[in-house]
Amino acid sequence: MNNDTIFALSSGHGKSGVAVIRISGTELGNTFSKFINKTDFINRHAYFTNLHDTNKDLIDQVICIYFRAPHSFTGEDIIEIHSHGAPAVIEKIFSYLSALGFRMATPGEFSRRAFYNNKMNLADVDGLAALLDAQTDVQRKSALKSMMGGDSKIYDSWRNQMIEISAYAAATLDYSDDELPANIVNTIRTKTKKLHTEIQDSLSRYTAVRAIRSGFNIALVGETNVGKSSLFNAILGANRAIVSDIPGTTRDVVSATIDMNGYLVNLSDTAGLRKTANKIERIGIQRTKTEIENADLILRVLDGSKETKIPSLLNNELLIINKSDITQGKQIPQAIYVSAKTGKGINELIMLIKEKIATLTAGTESSVAINARTRVLLTEALQELKSALDTSDDNYDIFAEHVHRAADNIGKILGTITASEVMDATFSQLCLGK
Repeated sequence: MNNDTIFALSSGHGKSGVAVIRISGTELGNTFSKFINKTDFINRHAYFTNLHDTNKDLIDQVICIYFRAPHSFTGEDIIEIHSHGAPAVIEKIFSYLSALGFRMATPGEFSRRAFYNNKMNLADVDGLAALLDAQTDVQRKSALKSMMGGDSKIYDSWRNQMIEISAYAAATLDYSDDELPANIVNTIRTKTKKLHTEIQDSLSRYTAVRAIRSGFNIALVGETNVGKSSLFNAILGANRAIVSDIPGTTRDVVSATIDMNGYLVNLSDTAGLRKTANKIERIGIQRTKTEIENADLILRVLDGSKETKIPSLLNNELLIINKSDITQGKQIPQAIYVSAKTGKGINELIMLIKEKIATLTAGTESSVAINARTRVLLTEALQELKSALDTSDDNYDIFAEHVHRAADNIGKILGTITASEVMDATFSQLCLGK
């Protein structure tokens, strides 16, 4: 980590009432004195002042706050400038800070400094990135829990237990039975099995946690002209997809997001499934198949005005009979009957979707929030624990090594053991000013 003094806009871009510019570096007391034209000042106190550039020309009337190290976000000295949010004002302040020898921060550089100064670990950074992306209340709560150390406590506990197990396993080779705790061999195997189960349970919730963070993927699929686009619009309560009696109108995936009870839902209207010679329509059908593969829930839509063969359903599929106002034939017990035209059954369908989401997310509140990076490391840790448990009772040197490797994988999640490319990928998800 270099010692440059860095700055960035921490508030949103564009015209606003107030903009917050953050500066981080070492020994910024003299700089703050220059900003407020006072030699004596109080830490964490807001000062209203006229900010002048190097030519003594007025830039703006601002509020400045000084956060003395180590009691700041980065662990370094931090200055916050609260100016008017006009782009011209922000640009002028940036020019002034550059003239002072400071430089613009790279994305995630403030958080990187916080990491190096032990203010955050990589699990906390993952939570911060998720919080900045949060669009719904459930996403906010999940991300806030991670950012404030909820996940770190679990990872720390797992890692400390693994280190202890590894140490005792190694000790069985160097000490006699009467020098070790009673039943130590059974104890370390029992604790290892318990850790294996806890990590396995967390990994089993990956799909649900991913859906909370990224949104639940729900795809409307079916043959052409069954009313998928009309149903898509009815669920959204807005006309987003083109509706036509002409089969094959939807040639591409039309997507929209909707908040359902605080959960983000990614709803997709897909191209109708049928054999076709049209090259563009075939591309749309292939994209439909991709949506099906990535969907957490599939709404399989049939045309209720026609006699239709009942398809076999996957575990994550709901059978929807549209055009229920003109339904022909016998009622299908497992199907949900709706009419996108009249609105009948739409509220019941939405309630059922909410129930499916609630079922999928049950138990995730107490689990760690797993992303693609941590999933790989947890999977590797799980395999190491299994390898340890598979060793015979006379190979506790190998047992200890496998558990130690598992602890190293957890250390990589936290950043206590990490490679530079892992850190680069983690911090690059953040924006300027974070």
